[in-house]
Amino acid sequence: MTSLLPKSVTITDDTMREGLQIESPDIPVSEKLRLLDALGETGAKVISIGSFAHPKWTPSMACIDEIAERFVPKPGVKYTAAVFNKKGFDRADAYYPKVDVRGRRFGTHVELCDSFARRNYNRTQAQQIASMDGAVAGAKAAGAEAASVALGNPFGSNFEGPFSLDQRMDFLAMMIGKWHDAGIPVTRVSFLDAMGWNMPHEVRETMAAIRDRWPKVATFHMHLHNTRGATMASFYEALMLGATEFDTSIGGMGGCPYCGNGRAAGHVPTEDFVHLCHEMGIETGYDLDKLIEAASIAEEVVGHALWGHVSKGGPRPHRNEELYPVDMPFVESLEEAAHFRKGPGVYDGQISPWQQGSALIGGAQA
Repeated sequence: MTSLLPKSVTITDDTMREGLQIESPDIPVSEKLRLLDALGETGAKVISIGSFAHPKWTPSMACIDEIAERFVPKPGVKYTAAVFNKKGFDRADAYYPKVDVRGRRFGTHVELCDSFARRNYNRTQAQQIASMDGAVAGAKAAGAEAASVALGNPFGSNFEGPFSLDQRMDFLAMMIGKWHDAGIPVTRVSFLDAMGWNMPHEVRETMAAIRDRWPKVATFHMHLHNTRGATMASFYEALMLGATEFDTSIGGMGGCPYCGNGRAAGHVPTEDFVHLCHEMGIETGYDLDKLIEAASIAEEVVGHALWGHVSKGGPRPHRNEELYPVDMPFVESLEEAAHFRKGPGVYDGQISPWQQGSALIGGAQA
């Protein structure tokens, strides 16, 4: 299959929304603001500050208005937020242009899993489908020139089992058909996989089938949870087929209280995906060193270790000054492994496998 590897991608960091929504509601606002400030220094182009949801269902977002009032925006960053109804939109829009929820696309969304639709959105799949005609009509009246369609949990469900390629294509055909009947082309497809059922071969076959059937679809958006540890591979396959929009979070923070996996339904860590993209020659706009520092701050804010790799083991050292000293002592703990950003003092006192002037390396006589 021909590679369609993009030159650049847009990576939306979802730490403040998806990441913190599953963490303790007792984290002080001052700490959340410290993390948001660090994220703004990373080169991120789009940052969600959280969600304007009812605190009964999302207690960690009870402070969202205080965050919106107090944070200081960084130049060149678009700050947005998740809204789920008109009341949420109006609350968020009160902070415009500091928080921008107006630039929303014309689109429709349906969950393949009716059980999840009921649990997460308090709507049935049938109600989602029934609302499409109104959404399309409203978009046409507003002069929409293109539309986006989103498949929720397209690969499978913890409550209903796996979904087939035929099922995915049937739901897409239903949605895309409604837009085409209104004379509006669909140019973007979004995968929203809250339950982390994605596997790389299924992502590849689905994107290839969409490209073959609807060649006007030019943009693919990937919001894939990393519940089963396969999502980095799924992201790689998506990149190879030209996907350009991805959602991640610092340290892999994230989860869903309605999917049955809680905090285990995390994201691909932003720093790990940015490292992959950079090694593949794909531009992201991110400063990896600042991302790693933000990941360290995030661990302090939430009070526990996160799940990123590059933030702990460091990026691949390319420049001479980044290479590890050949005579360095043993490195065993995570604290010692942080020498790439903290300096050699973190492994002071460790035993050394190196003896100057001999061939004794690694504890064995060469």
